[in-house]
Amino acid sequence: MFKLTENHTNAKTEILAGITTFFTMVYIVVVNPIILADAGVPFQQVFTATIIAAVVGTLWMGLFANYPIAIAPGMGLNAYFAYSVVGGHQGITYQTAFAAVFIAGLIFVILSLTPLREKLIDAIPDNLKHGITAGIGLFIAFIGLRLTKIITAHPTNLVGLGDLHAPSAVLTLIGLAVTLVLMVLRVNGALFFGMIVTGIIAFFTNQLSFKNGFMALPSLPDGLMIGNPITAFGDVVQHSLYAVVFSFILVTIFDTTGTMIGVANQAGLMKNGKFPRARQALLSDSIATAIGAMFGTSPTTAFIESSSGVAAGGRTGLTSVTVAGLFILSAFFGPLVSAVSGISAITAPALIIVGSLMMGSIAKIRWNELDEAFPAFLTILAMPLTSSIATGIALGFISYPLLKLVKGKWREVHPLLYVFAVLFFYQLAFLQH
Repeated sequence: MFKLTENHTNAKTEILAGITTFFTMVYIVVVNPIILADAGVPFQQVFTATIIAAVVGTLWMGLFANYPIAIAPGMGLNAYFAYSVVGGHQGITYQTAFAAVFIAGLIFVILSLTPLREKLIDAIPDNLKHGITAGIGLFIAFIGLRLTKIITAHPTNLVGLGDLHAPSAVLTLIGLAVTLVLMVLRVNGALFFGMIVTGIIAFFTNQLSFKNGFMALPSLPDGLMIGNPITAFGDVVQHSLYAVVFSFILVTIFDTTGTMIGVANQAGLMKNGKFPRARQALLSDSIATAIGAMFGTSPTTAFIESSSGVAAGGRTGLTSVTVAGLFILSAFFGPLVSAVSGISAITAPALIIVGSLMMGSIAKIRWNELDEAFPAFLTILAMPLTSSIATGIALGFISYPLLKLVKGKWREVHPLLYVFAVLFFYQLAFLQH
């Protein structure tokens, strides 16, 4: 079913890769409820809804697309939901905002069933694809350094070196050293075992504790958020949330598409620049977005942390199925998951190392051609500096056709790129983001 031999892998490697991916992204089941709680959504509601959306999307990805890519509610999209949609619109409750997410998800499903998203992947120039991969790598390495306060805010230059004597920084550097040694020695599952060692050190240095126990039953205090699609559509029309729906769709399309391309490139799963089984893969996040909104969470996306599982050897959907299974288990281990994911130093070394591996795509960019190189550079630069994969892609999509027009090579640009360049310009110039 997963074609393990054909993909030069085995069940043990895939399961270890799934465990690695899970532990690098499981923070979302705690962080997502914390962010959406600012919009008034009950913590337990979002905790359970996050897991439901992650399981649905990731299982679909594993069983129907056979890719080692995990799906879950996206960072950035949850902040937009809480602070721009609910917080920035007077009279918009979180229930109404979930209606907008649900309608965006339904439109997203329809778009995924058409050739549009599939053709979009094929239309993206190779240099931009390499730029997307490298930009994501730089972004997740930056996340790892920032979460552990190795890099902190600076009053003059925005970012600066943090306190390397702080416990989180020391633990991260130790975990990074241990994981790098294991990787250099070519130990299978080095990223995962590095996290285990780091977790043990954290426990014995009193950085990791389990004050709230290990288990608790999942629940949905508010029940179903969306029970009737017609009512949801009516809420969107009544409150004129068209721009909100459009923003959710546009950002999610490119966030997910960019991440899938980056992870597939890293895993060597792209065939002649094309993404096999693209439609099945692209359906995963759109279906999960619609279902997630029904239970009470913001839009889903492909997680960049999937690259940690790929780095650990994951090449098939068995990695994704493993991730989904662990998410199901995590529903009953809320206190334990909260404790482990609360120590960013345990997962940060994996993010930093994977970031370095993904940066290898820079070598494939044609740097001697400015009209090809600069859009890729802009994409790479913007992702970590704006904390948004979609914004990096947007700037690349806008600059690429512009430079080709100036150079008289406009025929080399796929028509879809012109369309999305205009849409991205409109979004960046006139919509909240």
